Amino acid sequence: MSAGAVTGMRAALGEHAPSILVAALSSAFGVSLLSTVGVLTTAIRADDVTGASATVAFILPIAAVIFLTIAVYVGAVVTANSFSTIIAGRTRAIALRRLLGSDARTERRAVTREGLLVGVAGSLLGALGGTVLTTLLAATCVTLGILPDLPYALAEPVLLVPTVVVVLTTWLASWIGSRRVLAVTPMQALGASGEANQEEAAGGLARSVAALALFLGGDALLAAGVFIGLSDPQGVLVALVGGVVSFLGVIVGANRVMPVILNLVGRLFGRGPTARLAAANAVRHPERTARSTVGLLIGVTLITTFVVATAGFQQMIRAAQAAEPEVYAGVDRMLTTTVAVFSVLMGYSALIAAVGLVNTLSLSVLQRIRELGLLRALGFTRGQVRGMIVAESAQLTVSAVVLGLALGTFYGWAGAQSLLGGIAGSPGLVVPTVPLALCVAVAVAAALLTLVASLAPARRATRATPVGALSA
Repeated sequence: MSAGAVTGMRAALGEHAPSILVAALSSAFGVSLLSTVGVLTTAIRADDVTGASATVAFILPIAAVIFLTIAVYVGAVVTANSFSTIIAGRTRAIALRRLLGSDARTERRAVTREGLLVGVAGSLLGALGGTVLTTLLAATCVTLGILPDLPYALAEPVLLVPTVVVVLTTWLASWIGSRRVLAVTPMQALGASGEANQEEAAGGLARSVAALALFLGGDALLAAGVFIGLSDPQGVLVALVGGVVSFLGVIVGANRVMPVILNLVGRLFGRGPTARLAAANAVRHPERTARSTVGLLIGVTLITTFVVATAGFQQMIRAAQAAEPEVYAGVDRMLTTTVAVFSVLMGYSALIAAVGLVNTLSLSVLQRIRELGLLRALGFTRGQVRGMIVAESAQLTVSAVVLGLALGTFYGWAGAQSLLGGIAGSPGLVVPTVPLALCVAVAVAAALLTLVASLAPARRATRATPVGALSA
């Protein structure tokens, strides 16, 4: 194998390492989730109090479906986002091959093959890691007395399902993320190939209408799920579909909505040249802005959804216990165990979103070497360039946290209501519970993660001389 081919393989591996990690985390999450649900089901059936509860027996598999869907959905969105960012950085190279005779569909097939290999490699690694993790978790819980010592089945054929699903969704995500390849023209090889402007990225009226229809249609399904949940816990399945469709509408419309929000937020950071340039960049490069914001938005929405849903579960069960104490006597211990286990598993999805955020921001900053070099040539110091990136990151953080808290509160409340709204002694509709500590913790964590993800590659980019950066 030639030295050029080896270098190309190393570059491709470096680009796709985060995507492989996302696929591995998604697969490990699915395998761990199904194994954990099997363990909890065995423990609950052996319990004197909860073993006879048909509601508990129904809720656990439903919870498994919900969490698995969330993990696969988040992984697919993050992977598609990562591939979009990678393709944006390859535009000139793809255009050069187009100039030499390659066609767009051939280039896109090459990218989707990369996606398939990423999915296979990550899924197999994740399946192995998930099996080992669940085995250790179950053994630890038994040792600590959290779970009874029972013959738990930790290697079932059903564990192949998340492994295969992650391969397929990663492959599909790479195909969706590579759609930009079809728009690359051979002439872009002869000049600077930049991001689309706001009107081009917004996708016209059709995209806006589609995004609005998805968002409103998903919200209608969420409302229907809440209504059904007042009498049947299967309403949560309707709400799950509604949440997925609603958030898909947010993603589809991000190119039009997020730059406007970021521009408004940017005005809060003053009118200095660095702050003004950072605010202008949000509108000037909407594709890059949307890709960067979606990664953080997913994480904030996901964590908020889970915390609000968990608070809603506990609020409704406590109210039901007060109304019918004889029905719910002795469920506290198993409820605490179940919430604790699922809290750990939800950390997987948050980690997936965090990996996607770091990857997207890092690639975005490194792909801006020419832009940063031009600013340096125009007189910006390294400190001013870093300050501009920090200001952009702050705008991104504020916008994503505010929108994510709002979406997550609604999704979490709808999930809790649709699942437990009809249990014996239920108070019916309850007001969403949003812990103040959650808002503070999410804002601080998001700010730190965004800062770390953007400053490290920014230092690498600003170390280059203006002439060297302009020639990149």
